[in-house]
Amino acid sequence: MSSQPHAAILCSPGLGHLIPTFELAKRLVTHRNFTVTIFAIPSPTSKIESELLKAAATPKFFDIIELPPPDISGCVGPDAAIVTLLTVMMREARPAFRSAILGMEYSLRPTVLIVDLFSIESLSIGDELGIPKYVYVACTAWFVALTVYVPVFDKEVEGEYVDQTEPLRIPGCKPVQPEDVVDPMLDRIDQQYLEYVRIGTNFPKSDGILMNTWEDLEHKTIDALRDEGLLGRVAKVPVYPIGPLTRQVQSAGSTSTGIRDKGLFNWLDKQPCESVIFVSLGSGGTVSLEQMTEMAWGLELSQQRFIWVVRPPARSADAAFFTSGNQDDDPSTYLPKGFLTRTHDVGLVVPLWVSQVDILSHPSIGGFWSHCGWNSSLESITNGVPMMVWPLYAEQRMNATMLTEELGVAVRSKVLPSKKVVGREEIKEMVRKIMVDKDGQAIRGRVKGLKLSAAKAWSVGGSSYNALSQISCGNERKC
Repeated sequence: MSSQPHAAILCSPGLGHLIPTFELAKRLVTHRNFTVTIFAIPSPTSKIESELLKAAATPKFFDIIELPPPDISGCVGPDAAIVTLLTVMMREARPAFRSAILGMEYSLRPTVLIVDLFSIESLSIGDELGIPKYVYVACTAWFVALTVYVPVFDKEVEGEYVDQTEPLRIPGCKPVQPEDVVDPMLDRIDQQYLEYVRIGTNFPKSDGILMNTWEDLEHKTIDALRDEGLLGRVAKVPVYPIGPLTRQVQSAGSTSTGIRDKGLFNWLDKQPCESVIFVSLGSGGTVSLEQMTEMAWGLELSQQRFIWVVRPPARSADAAFFTSGNQDDDPSTYLPKGFLTRTHDVGLVVPLWVSQVDILSHPSIGGFWSHCGWNSSLESITNGVPMMVWPLYAEQRMNATMLTEELGVAVRSKVLPSKKVVGREEIKEMVRKIMVDKDGQAIRGRVKGLKLSAAKAWSVGGSSYNALSQISCGNERKC
């Protein structure tokens, strides 16, 4: 094998999976002198994802090998949930991944294998090669704790999790409220639940878990994952908090995102400091037409400046996951009549997509109305921007609870948006709370403190910097 450490990273489809994988790869290259090859299965219908894969080639930090999407039509039904689709897809892709690895010249084969959450069954390929193997979970330590503990809950909890009258207690961690459980736990009969339990069962087969978080952000949960007398006896493997791993801001002249061509930044540059709320519910985030109408009226009634990235109402988040960025609808066809005209002087409506990190880093941004996917949450925190959280699917309900109740850097609606349409008056009050009200100043102060904590974690000698240095390179002479 090569004398230089070489990491092979297997990544499942989805922008939320690709982006943190790219950032991990860059850190391995710049901080550990690794060479990296990313094996990716792009979403067959996502235009943005395809463009991101192409853009990642310049400047070239790592190699990307696109594996052909396997045909899973005979393995899943037409209404299969996203977790089922991803886990089955990555399971069926194992032969192609194995062939691609073994097809490399022996001297160029990887010395370390890293797989993402949905590719966990490919850890066996690391055993076959006799190299260290890790699972990279681009989420919170709290989510990792729930996932490694779900096989225990599977045996001990009777009935549906959402019907429990008591919180789900994970040793050493903040309990999970029944209404906050991740999507695969909503229905124990559905295949995605069985897949999720299997994922939790397979964690101990790795040599360690990499997490996109840092010590100071979740020290209690991280300690529990390490404690052999508590949660650590279930996890059984070391954990490495190596976050926050987030996208870097594009240069001012960048044309890769197209945002400057739309005049968006010319408008932002003219707005007062921290006066604009940025509204974006993620690449797969969709709401009903009724909820979109209330969102529009809430923004208008708040009388705050805004940038709103809008997508046409869709049937479900699962339906939007593999089609993000493909629609080309006119927002005037689904936003309230006259909304674009009435708000012309105070807000911008942008169809489909913008480079989020470029927006959040702008000094005029004072708040982020977000679906609170973990990538988005980290981008908001690392730019010191308070959040208005709007969880839609996956683990976002847990993220929203953590951001509001534990970290105190966000506000949320009284009832989950996934359960009930949130009205315009409540939306107006939430927007004003983080943008202009006195209560919002404390939230703003806390998120700016976390911004400093995040930077410290990745400074030389910081906790995440050190954690990454502890990961085996699979070639001890060069580590």
